[in-house]
Order: sequence, then C-alpha cells, then structure tokens
Amino acid sequence: MDRALIIGTRGSELALWQANFIKDSLAAINITAELKIIKTQGDRILNLSFDKLEGKGFFTKELEEELLAGTIDIAVHSHKDLPTENPPGLIIAAVSEREDPAELLLILKDCVDVHQKLSVKFGAIVGTSSNRRKAQLLAYRPDLEIEDLRGNVPTRINKLRDENYDAIMLAKAGVTRLGLDLSEFHVEELTPNEIVPAPAQGALAIQIRESDQELFEALQPLNHPDVAEELAVEREVLKLFGGGCHLPLGCYCRREDGLFQVFTSKADTGEDFPDRLFLEAKSVEDLAKKVVKRFDKDRKFPQRVFISRDISGQSYFRKALEKHHIEIEARSLIRTVPIITKLDSYILKHINWIFFSSKNAVEYFFHLAPQLPKNVKFGVMGSGSEEMLRRKGHFTDFVGLGIDSADIACDFAKLTNGATVLFPGAENSLRSIQQLLPADTKVIDLPVYETVWEEDIESTTADVMIFTSPSNVDAYFVDNLLDPYQKVIAIGKSTGKKLEAMGVNYILPFSPDEVGLAEAVFGI
Repeated sequence: MDRALIIGTRGSELALWQANFIKDSLAAINITAELKIIKTQGDRILNLSFDKLEGKGFFTKELEEELLAGTIDIAVHSHKDLPTENPPGLIIAAVSEREDPAELLLILKDCVDVHQKLSVKFGAIVGTSSNRRKAQLLAYRPDLEIEDLRGNVPTRINKLRDENYDAIMLAKAGVTRLGLDLSEFHVEELTPNEIVPAPAQGALAIQIRESDQELFEALQPLNHPDVAEELAVEREVLKLFGGGCHLPLGCYCRREDGLFQVFTSKADTGEDFPDRLFLEAKSVEDLAKKVVKRFDKDRKFPQRVFISRDISGQSYFRKALEKHHIEIEARSLIRTVPIITKLDSYILKHINWIFFSSKNAVEYFFHLAPQLPKNVKFGVMGSGSEEMLRRKGHFTDFVGLGIDSADIACDFAKLTNGATVLFPGAENSLRSIQQLLPADTKVIDLPVYETVWEEDIESTTADVMIFTSPSNVDAYFVDNLLDPYQKVIAIGKSTGKKLEAMGVNYILPFSPDEVGLAEAVFGI
C-alpha cells in the first residue's frame, strides 16, 4: 500500500488494544496505519442493558457508517459484536487468531464459598448484562441474583472492587489482552463446555469496503482461514436463530482430532433454563442447520429416560429433562460399601497429590477423617468429583474434563513429574489414570470401597438408557436384554467399552457429568 491506512476503532482500552494489535500486525507486513476513535451507541448509552437497546450492532454501526463514507479504511471489531449480515458494500477481509474463549468469574475474596459450585457464596449478587451468561449461570446456580453490569473491562472490575457486586463475569480474552492483575479476587475460569461463549468470542474481525480489492489482498497475511471456518458455523447458527447480542445463545465450534465439535446453549430469555447440545461432524457443510434443527420446537423428545444412579430433585440433569416433560427413572443397579474403616497416617505423610476418579472415592476417603499434609494438592476426573470435593471443603488444583482418560492422564502427568500421588478408589478399579503416568511419578493405590450388584434387577421400558459405570452395565445385562427401540448412553469410555463387548451401540457424551448427559439426551 502506498498510503497510510486509517483504522476506525472504539475508544475503550480493549478496543484500542485490538486496533493497535492490528496496526502493529500491518506494520510487520510494511503497511502504515493510524487510528481514528469513533463513539458508538453502545458506548454512549450506559444506563440500559443490551436487550433494552434498539436494533443491532450497538458497538459496530457507527464504524461501519464511516467505512462506507470513506473516512476510514479499516474497522476493527470484536467479532462477537458484529451483526450476522454485513451492510451492503462491506466485507470481513480477515479474521485474527482466536484468544481463549473461556469466561472468568471474578469473586470478592470474602464472598468465596468452596462448598458451592462456581465458588461464589449462596445468594450472591453477580454482575453481567449478557442474557446468555445469565441463563447459563442460573441453570447451575438458581440462588444467584443477576444484576446488570455495563462499562468497559476496567470499569466493570472497579465496580466489583467497590463492592457493588459479589462477583462479575467477563470474557477471558479481554482480561488477557489487557494484561490485568486479578490477584485481589478469587478467579474461577469456566471452559467453553461449562459456560458456552458467544458466537465468535475471542476473535477480531477486520472489516473493509468490498470494492477495495487491493487492500483485501494486502490483508490476507493477517487472515486465519481455520478460525474463520469455525466462526462461520457459530455465526450461521446465530443467524438461523434470528438473534443479536441479547439472544441467550452460546455457540462454540472447534476442530479436535479431525472432527468439528459444536457446543450450543440456548434459552428463550435470560431467566429460562437453557437447552444444551453437543454435536460432532467431519465437515462444516450444513453443520449450523443440523444444530438449529435439534432446537425445533415441534421435535419429539424421549418419553422416559432410565439412569443407573440416583438423581436429586434439584440436579441440572433433572431440570433439563423435566423442562421437556421427560420422565426420569433413576435407580442404581449396584451398591457401594466401605472396605476400610481406618487410614494409616503414614500413607499420607509424603504425598503431594490426591486424585479422585469418582464421587464415591471422595465420599469414602473423607469418611475416614484423614489428616492431610498442609500443601497437598487435589486432582479429580469430571465435574461430579469436583463438586463432591467442594462439599468436603476443598478446591481442586486439577480437573480432568472430557471422556478420554488418556487425554486427562496426559494433562495430569504434566503436573506430577517426580511427585507422589495417592489414588483412593474402588477395589479392582481399571487404573485408567495411574497406568498412563510417567515412570518418575510414584503411584499409591488405596482401595476405599467396593461395588456389589443388587439382586433381581428389573428391566426398563425407557426410550433411553444411561449407564453410569461398567459395573452397572454388568449388573443390568446379567438377566436383561436391550429392546431394538432403546437408545443407550454411556458415561465415560470404560463404560462404553463394556457395552461394546456386549455388542451394544451407544452414544458417548462430551463430558461425563450432568451437563454432558443433558446434551446427549437433547441430541437424540
């Protein structure tokens, strides 16, 4: 380019960081640019929540108008702020690399309660103006009081600092880009499969005039086609739902092991319990349509779901199914019984980590009233084990999410080189984590309970059957068969392998917890 380009941007610290990032990226390919700050509707009206503002593009419309008028050459946007349709004459020329799209829950330290999910005290006031965040937060924690929170990132953090809220929720991307010190708060990081982010969260969009072909070509070194492909799925989902910023919709697409994975959360309002869906596909072709089709209001749901464990009245899974009038038949096919009544204190003296693979392991271990070393760390497999550990008054230092124990073991192994790890668990457990740890990790197995099959197990006529462990599979199929119409869901790969050995086809949820189960049932 033989001229200095003008980059249009909003004036917030984050927007200026983003615009300067693009300016520096252009300089790296020998293109000179300068910034022009433009105020948008979203910047001017700070006393209303987003769903009260008129129209769409609260943070983008004025930039687009100046682009069309020719007073700027480039508009830099947070991609999630853009309406799904470009105004005639404008295009997205390039998409940045994607920053981590996770969410952060910032909590005042005197409002932390380890016993509660998400670590914030019962009945806490949480600040966010996003209906998407509100619906998903209330699904986990209906006791929370959600209040509007507007302003740029530092302003929001100052409002928390001034104790206007007990906690606030922010996108991790903005905090990371600004390099903010959050050490005065307790920070809970919520992964995209825990709180599904906004479509295109974490990415930047470089918008130009469609007629500016020379600039389009010059910007291609800044473009990331793989990110653009994933964002296109998310934005197409948003478009097909006919929504804007205020729609309680989360959608996140990523490529993992050659497959496209899409996580979707949708509610009608911020107060409604959201539906959750997880889909995998080899191609992005029609992927957004497949996602949206599962949310059709006229679709048929299973009438009854069997699950091989007890489900509490307030559980996430129960609320997700009862929303669609699905009956739940919950009964465990096994019993667990303790096998030791006293713990040898010598075992605990030199351990660095304690790793729990199940809620039962947590329950039976702490029933022994262990005297723990001062600096011991805790690892768990799955959010169910994490929740049980919270009830015992402990935070986790490592949470293995997903259904592949090999991946979890690989991540855990990065933390345990040379360490001594105690594994309380079931007698004759599969040792799926232990056997994959490096040789310099000292493993101590501690059987604390055993499983016993119930007698005379009755069959079920439920449309969907969920098996929560290999033992439950064994117990059911001793005297019962599967009917052709029954769909089967397995929690975890070890349960799935047991079903495979019996010739049973099954569905594997993304995560072996209540959210993963709700997603799997919704996806049938």
